[in-house]
Amino acid sequence: MNSLPVIDRLAPRIRPVGSIAGYQTWKNLLFVNWRVPAAELRPLLPAEVEIDEFDGSAWVGLVLFHMSGVRPWWFPAVPGVSEFHETNVRTHVTCRGEPGVWFFSLDAANSLAVRVARWRWRLRYFFAEMSLARRDSLIEYRSRRLWPQPLPGHTDVAAEIGDWWPDGGPQGEARPDTLEFFLAERYLLFTELAPGRIARGQVHHQPYSLQTATLQRCEQSLLLAAGINVVPPPAHVLFSPGVTVDIFPLRELTT
Repeated sequence: MNSLPVIDRLAPRIRPVGSIAGYQTWKNLLFVNWRVPAAELRPLLPAEVEIDEFDGSAWVGLVLFHMSGVRPWWFPAVPGVSEFHETNVRTHVTCRGEPGVWFFSLDAANSLAVRVARWRWRLRYFFAEMSLARRDSLIEYRSRRLWPQPLPGHTDVAAEIGDWWPDGGPQGEARPDTLEFFLAERYLLFTELAPGRIARGQVHHQPYSLQTATLQRCEQSLLLAAGINVVPPPAHVLFSPGVTVDIFPLRELTT
């Protein structure tokens, strides 16, 4: 009987060789994840990528956070342009044996960033009105999608942040082979440039420091807007204070 190929989940954390495209800092990240039957996601993905499963399930994540210091390598951060909120809908995939993420949508509160990302990175970015508020251990995220279609799309999520992840390493760093590592430690993205043409992007940062989090409320329609039905409540929630990120250029995968 043929065994499934072993996926190297640590290799993407190694800093790539080559020039950097830009820099970002991701702060106050909340990872909200649902189990989803892989068969329900398969029609939403191109044939070139495979669904990456853990514990017999595909997983769909809502990732809410704040971005700052967003800039290309050749230009400084610009006040009012380089800092904004973002919310992503993603699932976990492999392509040519490498683990990464596939974005169904990315909502951002910066119209210029949305236009650039749609053009340069071929990602499904949407412009949204967004807010993020933190009071002690309570953090709240809200968004309302403005353009382009499909509309509507919104979030109203609140969580109580707890201690460092108890089964992790220093300051909650996820251990390999755990669900937390599978969900959070993703350094590659794949996107479709055109039918049959897949590109690969990579980021580099220190491993996430992870904390427990308990949802106080989770109202959202972004998953449904992406064609994904989930059954509440979410199966897993994590928080991270953030990481500083190097962005590497998008590369088309050749046959």
